[in-house]
Amino acid sequence: MNTRLRALFCDHLSIMRGKYLPGSKIGTGTTRFCRSNFGVHYDKDLLDAPGAMMMQGLPDMELHWVAEEIRDSWDRATKIVVGDLYDTEGQPLPMCGRGALKRAVTDWQAHGLTPKVGIELEAFALVADENGRLTPYDTPGAHVYGTGPFTDPLRFNDAIWEKADELGFSLDLITSEFDSPQFEYTLTFDDAVHAVDDIVLFRLMAREIALEHGVVLSFMPKPIAEAGGSGMHINFSFIDGDGGNALSDGPRGGPDHLNDLASGCIAGLTHHHKGLAGLIAPTANSYQRLQPGSLSGFLCNWGGDHRNVTTRISSEGGAKARLEHRMADASANPYVAVAAVLQAARLGLENGYALPPIETGDGFEKWDAKDTTATDLKGAVADLRADTSLQTAVGQLLCDNHIFMKEKEVKKTRDLEGDQLRDFYVWFI
Repeated sequence: MNTRLRALFCDHLSIMRGKYLPGSKIGTGTTRFCRSNFGVHYDKDLLDAPGAMMMQGLPDMELHWVAEEIRDSWDRATKIVVGDLYDTEGQPLPMCGRGALKRAVTDWQAHGLTPKVGIELEAFALVADENGRLTPYDTPGAHVYGTGPFTDPLRFNDAIWEKADELGFSLDLITSEFDSPQFEYTLTFDDAVHAVDDIVLFRLMAREIALEHGVVLSFMPKPIAEAGGSGMHINFSFIDGDGGNALSDGPRGGPDHLNDLASGCIAGLTHHHKGLAGLIAPTANSYQRLQPGSLSGFLCNWGGDHRNVTTRISSEGGAKARLEHRMADASANPYVAVAAVLQAARLGLENGYALPPIETGDGFEKWDAKDTTATDLKGAVADLRADTSLQTAVGQLLCDNHIFMKEKEVKKTRDLEGDQLRDFYVWFI
């Protein structure tokens, strides 16, 4: 087979959509898709969502990519690229998550700062039984921070690591998590857009390689009701004009060494806590993960090296100083999730929001936080609708489309429980 191009974008449901194209398209180029993809739901219901133009003839949109961003793929004789979406008049498509992240980067660059991002992904491994029903992958000797064949008997993670290394993904770690069969995948820090390009392609690659081993690797927030949840932790910092880490207040990190930038970012993330949930924890299943004492982003709080706060301050200072936001899960479009976190942080800095007191509770039995996320998707979408400044910062039409689709999702999932709810999402996330 001659070398072909796989051209992709990440849509409103966090699904990677794309086409295989002939080798003649390997270079800067474009291809067209139906714009009304932004009205398609997980169950393939086609809805008249804002911006989708379903009732205006289902017109085209264009995916644009540049030659420099084409890379080798894990598929034989295939190159791969992620692009940006435009309308047929050549204007950036407002619903494009990658475009929203680029706008967030530009907004921070107006302050002389360039965002750097590192993402931690968690996922559960499932296999089909003799009746085709998905069940947890059998990892008889698995434990937290496990490695080797007792943690992964089929060694599918070895295949993921080998291919990631071959393709130039900068893996920081793969390990097993506290619950079995759950795994963590972390890529190293990079410029925000490149970091998210890497994470969406890595996630796709990991799922496809796992499937070749008979494993359905699900990044759903909670595919196994009896186990813990899976998050998408967003770590970020900023490089200033001199190349230094602008979050750093010296060689030491932690809450005792916050500078004004860090304080402003944390204040923004706490101020927009409720609205953020509707964007970055955007499925009914997300609220099975976002619970008290779940080491997730349920509580509106912040602290130091404390896994039961939503915004965690690294104890590392200097070049490694960073903030970690722990609410998001991978049912969110990662471009939109990172854009939303960066925009909430920026609003905190620019608007001078007050920084609430640091969390002093343990997060399991007691906590200081007065506010939390909503307890279900319906409430989270209402909170996002009420947060007009966050919507404006992230992108109004993108948020209008998102809110419409998620309000429909509330109704679609209202009567689903257990495996039915899981299976509404599991093949896509």
